[in-house]
Amino acid sequence: MKRVCQLFFLFFIAPSTAWAADNGVDHVFGMINAFLAQIIFFDIFPGEASMPIVVAWLIIAAVFLTIRFNFVNLRMMRHAYRVLRGKYRTAEDRGEVSPFQALSTALSATVGLGNIAGVAIAISIGGPGATFWMIVAGFLGMSTKFTEATLAQMYREVRPDGKLMGGAMEYLSQGLAEKGAPKVGRALAILFAVFTVLGSFGAGSAFQVSQSMGAVQAQIPFFREVPLAFGILMGAAVGLVIIGGLRRIAHVAEAVVPSMVVIYLSACLWIIGSNAALVPQALATIGTEAFSPMAVTGGVVGVIVQGFKRAMFSSEAGLGSAAIAHSTASVKYPIRQGLVALYEPFIDTVIICTMTALVIVITGVYAAPEYESLRATAQGAALTSVAFSTISPVFSTILTLSVVLFAFSTAISWSYYGERCWVYVFGDHYSLFYKVIFLGFSVIASVVSAANLLEFTELLVLGMAFPNLIGLYLLSGKVKVALGQYTDKLASGELDREISLK
Repeated sequence: MKRVCQLFFLFFIAPSTAWAADNGVDHVFGMINAFLAQIIFFDIFPGEASMPIVVAWLIIAAVFLTIRFNFVNLRMMRHAYRVLRGKYRTAEDRGEVSPFQALSTALSATVGLGNIAGVAIAISIGGPGATFWMIVAGFLGMSTKFTEATLAQMYREVRPDGKLMGGAMEYLSQGLAEKGAPKVGRALAILFAVFTVLGSFGAGSAFQVSQSMGAVQAQIPFFREVPLAFGILMGAAVGLVIIGGLRRIAHVAEAVVPSMVVIYLSACLWIIGSNAALVPQALATIGTEAFSPMAVTGGVVGVIVQGFKRAMFSSEAGLGSAAIAHSTASVKYPIRQGLVALYEPFIDTVIICTMTALVIVITGVYAAPEYESLRATAQGAALTSVAFSTISPVFSTILTLSVVLFAFSTAISWSYYGERCWVYVFGDHYSLFYKVIFLGFSVIASVVSAANLLEFTELLVLGMAFPNLIGLYLLSGKVKVALGQYTDKLASGELDREISLK
């Protein structure tokens, strides 16, 4: 199977990528989308209230893991914060980057245009009530992300080039081999790697450029006339970072992520504060339409689907992507990095997505007739830009800066995810070949419609959940045992004594 995947990449994906740049790109993406949608978005709840199988798969897993680990997403948050601050470092920690750098790298992938463009699109389709279900999905997704990061630490290995290899590829292949199903585990690992590589071209490269270009063009007319220039510029900036490998990515993410989050949230809070009188009504609308939506296809189920789909796409909980970054963290106990990972969906979805949603709902752009063209073409970033500009043109400029930073940070992290999966399939010698293709998609994005890119990205990235969640279900028992042992040591004071002896 590995050989088949190699031939598929080398003789189909690469040539078709080059061809698509010059010939009917939208048509190509449209055909791929139609095929993948029949599988990934298979409707298990036929009728007006549609429920794609992948969304149900993610919801069930998140609820199951939250209950199985006795709401670890609530009871261990305080300890996780202390680990994040570096209190529990020991001389026995082993890894390539610090827990905070690993979290920053993962956050730089998750805190991105999904928080800006994706939220606007979700509310446009599912109404304000989708915000409520995004928050619920973010809360439940914390348990999923904890499981992924812990397993990534448990099953990571050192490659011949000295770099750590971890993530769903490893815990699927090794973990299922321990359970007596090595061939099944290997097949699922390869499938996950293929989806991640293809998803990185869409979510990590093309989608980021496409959506950020829409916001930048509103501020800089030159890029409306020469969109290709923006793709080349973004590709060059990303290339300067990703050629340096994980440590350079981690250092850049460590610097960029906190800054961009502060800039963006400050602007959101200013807009919300300037419209403080409208906040109670906005919250009431969100709460009411979460359970009794107005004019939303599929009713309550339709709103839930939009909320969970956007939250999972934004936070990536259940997809297994961030586990690749967390596997490189320098910690003594795998559980420890799993606890750090709890903060990803919390920051990404519960905080940042909620702030974006409040701005969208308060300003009313999600339903304003004059912006129908933006909604119809899935220009989520542009729609959020309009919401920001209702206060002052200055805020539109701030959003544009945020969009570019978010797109850039997401691209550099997803390039690492895709590169690790590419290496898993092909070997270490073909790493540079992957990076060239990844950067090439930055250029392709300037000639592909946002609507087709959005669907293509969703299909590939959400497809990663199928093999990944099988691993989480089957290996959750091992995580539960490790969590119990860790909390026992924490309660007895053993973990505090370890750090006092370092």
